[in-house]
Amino acid sequence: MKKLISIDLFADFGMLKKPDTNEPVYLTFNMLHKPALLGILGAITGLEGFKEKGKLPEYYEELKDLKVGVQPIDKDEKTGKVYHENGNFQKSMVKYNNATGLANMGEEDVVDEHTGKIKKKKEGATLNIIEQFLIAPAFRCYFLFETDNELHQKIDENLRNYHAEYLPYLGKNEFSVWWKGYETYDFEVFEPTETFKINSIYIKDQPLEEGKEIQYFNPVFDAVLKGNTFSYFERLPVAYIDIGKNNYQYEYRNFAFTDWDLQKNYQIKNELLKINGTEIIQVF
Repeated sequence: MKKLISIDLFADFGMLKKPDTNEPVYLTFNMLHKPALLGILGAITGLEGFKEKGKLPEYYEELKDLKVGVQPIDKDEKTGKVYHENGNFQKSMVKYNNATGLANMGEEDVVDEHTGKIKKKKEGATLNIIEQFLIAPAFRCYFLFETDNELHQKIDENLRNYHAEYLPYLGKNEFSVWWKGYETYDFEVFEPTETFKINSIYIKDQPLEEGKEIQYFNPVFDAVLKGNTFSYFERLPVAYIDIGKNNYQYEYRNFAFTDWDLQKNYQIKNELLKINGTEIIQVF
């Protein structure tokens, strides 16, 4: 039997580092991706993280098949605080120095006092880093648990009781996260028979432009009335893949987040769920 729950996850700051960016500028993903979310669950549950080169961490091996969904939170209904604009969270840059010598081993030319020849000498140097980070990211995270799975039961219990074995964080250990709003849902697998909207981010196998339900009569005015205003896209990690000799890299998929109505024949390959008879989310 399956159980669908959600929590609202918050952080003051976050840094979900993109592995394809080079020093001295490090960039962050905008959306919370699945490997990072599983890492947060691992900390909450007390599963081990990365310990050994060439070996996937315990939390990932145990949780990689868990289906999750991610929905950026628009605003706080009580305070009116807005968390994102059209899917984009606010970002900033910070510049700092790493002078430990461990981050950057530089080389300099020195003269050998005995031979007079020039040789290379390695020396610890200061590494100047510019790092992008998220400001006040907030996500509604969905988890589709198997009720007969003991680990899923433990995660569910910890989330429901707001208890974590280790401090969870969003990309860096100084960016701690917290959650609230634990909720369970009645749900059913959704098969579109008419135009529909997806309230979470979803894997975009077909170009969104081909799936939009365009309003041909007074399109601008009608689209605004129906809330069809933005489309957000990002290529995000969904898993780790072994590229050989126990070297792991992210596996990526194209994601979209939009308030556009979609045609009933728009192709969505991953599972869509209708929750509480109203909203539609994707779990992957």
